[in-house]
Amino acid sequence: MSKKDKKVTNCRLGTVGGQAVLEGVMMKGKKKYSIAVRREDGSISLSENYHTSVREKSKILRFPIIRGIVGFVESMILNFKTLSISAEQYGGLDEIEPETKFEKWLQKKFGDKFMNFVMGISMVLGIVLAIGLFMLLPSYAVKLIDMIPGVDLGIWKSTVEGVIKIAIFVSYLLLVSLMKDIRRTFEYHGAEHKSIFCYEAGEELNVENVRKHKRFHPRCGTSFIFVVLIISILINSLPIITWDNMLLRVLLKLAMLPLIVGISFEFIIFAGKHDNVITKILSAPGLWMQRITTREPDDSQIECAIIALKSALPEEFPDFVHIDTHEEDDCESQGVNDDEALES
Repeated sequence: MSKKDKKVTNCRLGTVGGQAVLEGVMMKGKKKYSIAVRREDGSISLSENYHTSVREKSKILRFPIIRGIVGFVESMILNFKTLSISAEQYGGLDEIEPETKFEKWLQKKFGDKFMNFVMGISMVLGIVLAIGLFMLLPSYAVKLIDMIPGVDLGIWKSTVEGVIKIAIFVSYLLLVSLMKDIRRTFEYHGAEHKSIFCYEAGEELNVENVRKHKRFHPRCGTSFIFVVLIISILINSLPIITWDNMLLRVLLKLAMLPLIVGISFEFIIFAGKHDNVITKILSAPGLWMQRITTREPDDSQIECAIIALKSALPEEFPDFVHIDTHEEDDCESQGVNDDEALES
């Protein structure tokens, strides 16, 4: 490979990201994101959507640390939105589990905004659960341990708190991975990573090429969360994060969270674009966690990831064709024939 070719290949690093959704994969380029979902009848439903980050509208929002905070918030919103879209694309959910009277009331009350309402409630509950599991529980657990006769954690309080956080995180991942639907999602997660690796390597995007790539990616959300946990141990060890008042400690940790997220974002971006000994060592814990959150995908799952990736990068794949196109709400949804899409 010539130096010129190597430079072109490296230019692809960090240009596309993704997420596993319900029976499918979401891929996001600079201005467009696409969701490919495998329906019950075996066909693939493709949704194409356009999204411009607020970071493009202000130079201040593109500064290091700040861009990570903004990017994290946008990612959270987009993740919930894509999960909602994938549920609609998959279809057949009402046949599996009929609507309850309460669900019918909500549907009548909120109409077309019903799904947005449900996803909003889910987001709020998720945030509350995260605060309880990763802030309140570890802090009070350390407080109880330190009260045991003969035990004095001293300067190690924050470290023990961090270890408890990591233990909760790993335990949670192991427990949910036992669920059949979650295992399927983890397989699509693996397909997403493999497809991105194949694209970044400059290889032709087909099932055979994608299959041979690894499923552990340094820019994965799992790695990001793990990096956040590690950095939070360091930040929360600062003297200003007091242990004298538990409520005040939790509030201070919440106040420091944007800084932690911003620093973690910068590290993940750096690690994703640099392959050296230091980044490998620092990225290792997050990559280990991906052994839980990713599984080896089958060919049909890889096909979904390839279709989503090609659709999300129209500049790179101008010949990628969709069939049976019709508008649906704010996006375009297509029924895609696997062979026709993959051959383009």
